[in-house]
Amino acid sequence: MMPVPATVCVYCGSSAGSSPRFVEAARSFGRILAERGIRLVYGGGNVGLMGALATSALDHGGQVTGIIPQFLVQSEHALMEVQDLIVTPDMHERKRLMFERSDAFVALPGGIGTLEELVEQLTWKQLGRHAKPVLLVNIDGFWDPLLALLAHMRQSAFIHSAYPVDILTADRIEDVIARLEAALAGSSARARALPPDLAGTL
Repeated sequence: MMPVPATVCVYCGSSAGSSPRFVEAARSFGRILAERGIRLVYGGGNVGLMGALATSALDHGGQVTGIIPQFLVQSEHALMEVQDLIVTPDMHERKRLMFERSDAFVALPGGIGTLEELVEQLTWKQLGRHAKPVLLVNIDGFWDPLLALLAHMRQSAFIHSAYPVDILTADRIEDVIARLEAALAGSSARARALPPDLAGTL
């Protein structure tokens, strides 16, 4: 039986973006998380894709943790209806708590903030600080430029085979959970194959 993530952290835009498919994907993923009994961990706002995602999860009976820094409570309209709203003093604490409370990370379309949070998780994973799956939802090819940049970094010998960037992708929102489950199963299998002192690092 595939291991199911109990919590999924979703990074996404505080704007709706240029395509209605972005909002549709956010709403669909909120519903899917709720229906699968997976808690959503997200940035705490009620605007853009963030708001569409969290509101959909709540509307379908899901559990939601919102984590938002104090200085964004007003501008991003913190969603007070979530079961667990955490207001942090700064962005660093927000990101730390989002990491600690999540079994996997998913990036929907978004801007600089979404990219920064995503790349931080990729960096930590590349350096062996965690083994949690990281997945891009590539709606309408939104993340193609980033994937091309990563390929260019490999070709230019700035990403070496000893320290690969382990990133999952899904073009359809319906495929996300299955890919996360498969990644978690792979991590569990690798951990069982390691000596006990090393398995605990995964």
